[in-house]
Amino acid sequence: MIPDIRRRYNAAFSVERYQRFLHSVNSSLRYPADFKVSETPLFIPAAFASQLLAACDQIIAALQTPTYRQRSASALSAGYAVPHEDEHTLFLQIDFAICREGDRYVPRLIELQGFPSLFGFQAFLDLQFRQHFDIPAGFNFYFSGLDYGSYVNVLRRAIVADHDPEKVILLEVMPDAQGTRIDFAATEQMLGIRTVALDQLKRKGSRLFYEVDGRRIPIERIYNRVIRDDPKLKDSAEIAWLADDLKVSWAGHPNWYYRISKYSLPILHELVAAEIVPPCYFVDQLRGSYPADLNQYVLKPLFLFSGAGVQLEVTGELLDSLADPQNYILQRKVQYAACVETPDDAAFAEVRMLYVWQRGEAHPLPVSNLVRLSKGKMMGVRYNRDKTWVGSTLAYIEQ
Repeated sequence: MIPDIRRRYNAAFSVERYQRFLHSVNSSLRYPADFKVSETPLFIPAAFASQLLAACDQIIAALQTPTYRQRSASALSAGYAVPHEDEHTLFLQIDFAICREGDRYVPRLIELQGFPSLFGFQAFLDLQFRQHFDIPAGFNFYFSGLDYGSYVNVLRRAIVADHDPEKVILLEVMPDAQGTRIDFAATEQMLGIRTVALDQLKRKGSRLFYEVDGRRIPIERIYNRVIRDDPKLKDSAEIAWLADDLKVSWAGHPNWYYRISKYSLPILHELVAAEIVPPCYFVDQLRGSYPADLNQYVLKPLFLFSGAGVQLEVTGELLDSLADPQNYILQRKVQYAACVETPDDAAFAEVRMLYVWQRGEAHPLPVSNLVRLSKGKMMGVRYNRDKTWVGSTLAYIEQ
């Protein structure tokens, strides 16, 4: 997006340099990256970064309205609402496609989530890029004037708070088998907490414990990474206890995974400027009166993740055949800009803005970012298996 910097980076790139970078990424932590890490970061000009932040401000303002609060409650299915919901989400991620209008780039909302993203891994990735490639002066991966040290302090305050790190756990379903496990390893190293599998939890009354070397350690706070729709869960009984009144605090209350999710998109379409949030509808509320240009829409299941169940070719017959249309949204497609020059085809980019919303704060803090590059129909790695200069990366922001 900044032509002279892109040209310099591409000219200095070599496969050997990239392989050294990958080796370091995959050997420095307890786990390797189980997903494609791109050959390049994205370089974002200050003016476009301002557009991203302004769009986020509009979305965040809408999330705080009584209308949104009331309507998002319907996202919590009966029996799964967890007690002691926080006043607002602790973590917020907002995904934008980079599109083009005339001669300028513009952000368009794709998805958002009140759930943690790869906060640990992205900071680790920044260090790796800076170690192996020439990142120009005056560009930063962090927002809000943060650097690595102050970023870690923000995460420590959010996740560990005033607890003994030994009594704070990162909770996940089968963490050793998760595609994001490298982030767990980075978080452990950064904050000194332990990753605990769901089936390793012990319970006595309203208290939870885990065991290490024969010691039973009480759990006071949970950095929650469990998603109840995770296909690795054997059945819902495995997490039914979440609805109990437990003596733990949550670093990321589970309810916000649903309150701020794809479920939010049709609501935000009504509350935020149309140029930021493309048209989006709950399928069941269309009652068969579908948009005339259905080929310009994508069908998404509400609560599956990582692109599962997304349909790019939408017809009225497909919509009519849905057994549970209340669990789907119809979202207008956006035209991604081919904004990243590579040695062959230009790549499309999607920027995830990462926020931390500390307890008692009026507004979340933008802290860092995640970027996905693609040359296929969708952003996921599965759609770009035969491509280079695609995958997961980060953005360096012009200061």
